[in-house]
Amino acid sequence: MTAIPVDPQVVDEPENPLVRAPLVENGRSFADVTDIIAAPAEGKTPRGWYLMFGISVALLLNLGAMIGYLVFTGVGVWGNNVPVGWGWPIVNFVFWIGIGHAGTLISAVLFLFRQKWRTSINRASEAMTIFAVMAAGIFPAIHVGRIWVIYWVFPVPNQMAMWPNFKSPLLWDVFAVSTYFTISLLFWFVGLIPDLATFRDRAAKAGRTVAARIYGVFSFGWHGSNRHWMHYEKAYLILAGLSTPLVLSVHSIVSFDFAVSLLPGWHTTIFPPYFVAGAIFSGFGMVLTLMIPARKWLGLHDLITLNHLDNIAKILLLTGTMVGYAYGMEFFIAWYSGVEYEQFAFINRAFGQFGWAYWIMITCNVISPQFFWFRQLRRNPTVLFIISIFVNIGMWFERFVITVTSLANDFLPSSWATFSPTLVDILTYAGSFGLFFTMFLLFCRFLPILAISEVKGVMPEANPHASSSAGGHDNH
Repeated sequence: MTAIPVDPQVVDEPENPLVRAPLVENGRSFADVTDIIAAPAEGKTPRGWYLMFGISVALLLNLGAMIGYLVFTGVGVWGNNVPVGWGWPIVNFVFWIGIGHAGTLISAVLFLFRQKWRTSINRASEAMTIFAVMAAGIFPAIHVGRIWVIYWVFPVPNQMAMWPNFKSPLLWDVFAVSTYFTISLLFWFVGLIPDLATFRDRAAKAGRTVAARIYGVFSFGWHGSNRHWMHYEKAYLILAGLSTPLVLSVHSIVSFDFAVSLLPGWHTTIFPPYFVAGAIFSGFGMVLTLMIPARKWLGLHDLITLNHLDNIAKILLLTGTMVGYAYGMEFFIAWYSGVEYEQFAFINRAFGQFGWAYWIMITCNVISPQFFWFRQLRRNPTVLFIISIFVNIGMWFERFVITVTSLANDFLPSSWATFSPTLVDILTYAGSFGLFFTMFLLFCRFLPILAISEVKGVMPEANPHASSSAGGHDNH
């Protein structure tokens, strides 16, 4: 296989509103697209990958050690106390669930709206969703304390005649998150099938028998016939339709964990749309955090263009502004309610013992996305990467502020307390990143990080009526 030359110096041309920018640049052909996407799986593993994978596995082993220590010692190893019974575990759970929302939005909603630019980022975003939900699912499970009786929270017949409370949003969470994970996994895998068949055929042609057999098992005998494509497109459309309501429902139900309580700072009807906007905001932030380095290290400049990054930045600007509006409305609702407990909760949130966390949240989530009003900054990968890190930090602090500040200072001053995480809290959270990045690095190394068939589908050559000069591509 010949190497595909990649020029790392990408020239950003002036925007012409009368001409739609190409989604694949530099006149790449179908064969070029396949070679570029297949190169990480077929070529020699870079040393940098081994370094990052080693760090991720070390963090993952640390996660296992912390969970083992927790099980044998008890939840007292965390910083949780009375009244802050929900500490970092629930903060981390909501953070990771939010990260997973961009994958569903990109894959399902933008697919139904026929947004062709999604094709270069949907595969990695779907994988990110699955791995983020895996990381999120750990925290509620270990948060219960007695993990060996976790089955008590499920509606499973048992000898004690115990039944979960179906009126509790905590149980709704179980069904919402498990449904979300199942549909996202199916959606991701169904989209992979044509590309796995491509990898199978290329591996067989190159004499890599073991790889060809493994890819062949998971490609389910795909041969690209008209019948195969017809059933594939129907299944993909159905799964997109099933996934779309989950974009709104999953994080709305997560917000009900807080909103249905009577606790000041939680008892508000703005939480569902506020949480959904925040989840999409944090999810797209993580997409940039992952895809900008991948674009550089894997030579994907021609397939993930500056126009793709520009579009993601615009979505971050929109959702960041919505989140900022929600922050302001929380204060207005507290004032308008006339309830002194609500009013105190929000004043204390901004100027109390955790005021520093609140202003970190405001800076990262509201102020940093405003730089995206400028086109030059939206199309600068370095600036985008830095701001995406700030978005990830800010969204974690948002969940911390919501969870901890409301619990630490509730109705009775006599029950107030402070909260500080322990080393076990910090190492467990770091370990969840180990799980996430271990899975993502394996995905980048062995699976197509971009959807080969979908990227080809938005190229001029895919249109039988396209002229030979359309978009600068040769029409063979």
